[in-house]
Amino acid sequence: MNTVMRVPGHHRVSRAQAHRAAALQLLRRHHRLSRTEIARRSGLSEPSVSRTIRLLMRQRLVVPDGAARPSGGRPAIPLRLDDGLHRSIGVDIHGWATQISVGTLSGRILESLHFRTPASPAKTLDRIAASVLALSGQLVDRELIGVGVSARGLVNSRTGVVERGNDPAWTRIAVRQILEQRLGLPVFVENNVRAAALAEYHYGSPDVQDSRCLLFVKVDEGVGISMILDGELYCGQHMAAGEFGQMVIAAADTAATHDRPGCLETLASNEALCQRFRARGGRGRRAGGDCGAQAHQICQAAMAGDRAAVEALRETARYLGIGISNAIWGLDPDAVIVDGAIAEAWPLVAPLIQAHFADGQEFLNFRNLILRPSALRGAAAIVGAAALPFQSVFAAGEHEFQGRAASEASPAHLSR
Repeated sequence: MNTVMRVPGHHRVSRAQAHRAAALQLLRRHHRLSRTEIARRSGLSEPSVSRTIRLLMRQRLVVPDGAARPSGGRPAIPLRLDDGLHRSIGVDIHGWATQISVGTLSGRILESLHFRTPASPAKTLDRIAASVLALSGQLVDRELIGVGVSARGLVNSRTGVVERGNDPAWTRIAVRQILEQRLGLPVFVENNVRAAALAEYHYGSPDVQDSRCLLFVKVDEGVGISMILDGELYCGQHMAAGEFGQMVIAAADTAATHDRPGCLETLASNEALCQRFRARGGRGRRAGGDCGAQAHQICQAAMAGDRAAVEALRETARYLGIGISNAIWGLDPDAVIVDGAIAEAWPLVAPLIQAHFADGQEFLNFRNLILRPSALRGAAAIVGAAALPFQSVFAAGEHEFQGRAASEASPAHLSR
């Protein structure tokens, strides 16, 4: 019987689709489970789980993982997601450099290439298309299901349009349409911080996967905060949620040239860190250089005790702490994850951020709050980009793999 049921966050789906999604989501989260464990954790019957796993094996989405484990009865055979057949390509566009990587169903990043991001969107997308085609040419014995793109600024993930990037040239750029026409592949486009938050939630540390509200703070060219609410990415009515970098947290400097002087972005971004470092006599980058690389160097120097680096980092972290504490007051999260160069100096940074937190015994917003650096160590955005094409696989709905699995189930089909 193919009863129709509802799954939170999705449209009406069949019972078989919901079972399939439940099994895949559990394996994504726990990495290695037996059929019995999947049944226990999902609440499904063991016969239902067995039917579901047989289907997923035919579709090359699940595979046995090693020898059976003793369970007191019949040996329990562990299962994991099958990384053998399906591939995605992730693209992470920074103002300075762009990374393109091949990803797997379980969130692993395989080979990658990097190039200096061209000055114009048109040239950038030309370079991306050429690079994706070059990588896809190496995947002739794999199933390439799509391309995920992580971009800065206001991104409408429904339409695939970058409405307003950090660079004014990136305004109303139809990234999905342009790349799909060039590549002949499905293309998924997301804001970089939202993509990174999804990656952290699904592929990062297990201690945040039970969070009712996860805040992911990305510090790079700006400061962005994305929210995972009850397991779902929150984008807002206009796909613009998370622009906490525009939150004003200090008195405006009349000499400032930023549109919103005194905002978190002007005070806690990589650029702000680099400017403070130079003002204290540190050797700064030349104009137009890669401030991200400079920020990494400053954080490493601070950990080594360099005075100018330590002072610059302390002031930057102080402002970041003010901004994060304001977000905690308003959103009451379970966990706050910080990503970016600044996280490399976490022993110095964490106490400065926490100094702005209220007493958790008195104020519930801060009680038992998890604060830690990203478990993906700067790779969250590219992992998230590569994971975008796989989102439909884990959702309670049909996907584009169905049809290949039964005819190509023989291990001889692929070089593994």
